Amino acid sequence: MAIANVLLVDDEKAFVETMAKRLTKRDLNVAKAFGGEEAIEYLAKNDDVEVVILDVKMPGMDGNDTLNEIKKLYPLVEVIMLTGHATVESAIEGMKRGALDYLMKPCEMEQLMAKVDEAVSKKRRHEERIAEARIKEITSRRA
Repeated sequence: MAIANVLLVDDEKAFVETMAKRLTKRDLNVAKAFGGEEAIEYLAKNDDVEVVILDVKMPGMDGNDTLNEIKKLYPLVEVIMLTGHATVESAIEGMKRGALDYLMKPCEMEQLMAKVDEAVSKKRRHEERIAEARIKEITSRRA
C-alpha cells in the first residue's frame, strides 16, 4: 500500500507528539492538529488527508462535533475515534455519525495501525468506484 496521509487530532500536545513519532516510524505521513477547529482548517487546505485519528474529549469543538463537520465537508475522509473516556453510548453515537471505529486510549499500536490500514483501503476503494463511475458516465455520453 502507498504511504497514507493521516491527521492526528488531540488537545494533549505530549500525546500528539509521541503518537506522531510512532506513526511516522510506521511509514505514515502524519499531520497534527490540537483541536477540532484546527483540524477543520487543516483539511480545508490539504485535500490529501485520508484518515483522521480524532480524540473525543477536547475543549471547544469536541470530537463528535469535529466528526460531524468532517463527514459533512469531506465525506470520503475516514475517521478513527480515540478516547480515554469511552462509553458504549458514545461509541455507538460516533459510529452512527460515520466514524470507522472507536479505540480506547492507550491503544495498542498494532490495533491502531490495522484500523488505519482498513480506513485507507476503504477510502481508496470509494475513490476508485467514483472514478470508474465518472469514466462510465463520460464514455456513455459519447456513445
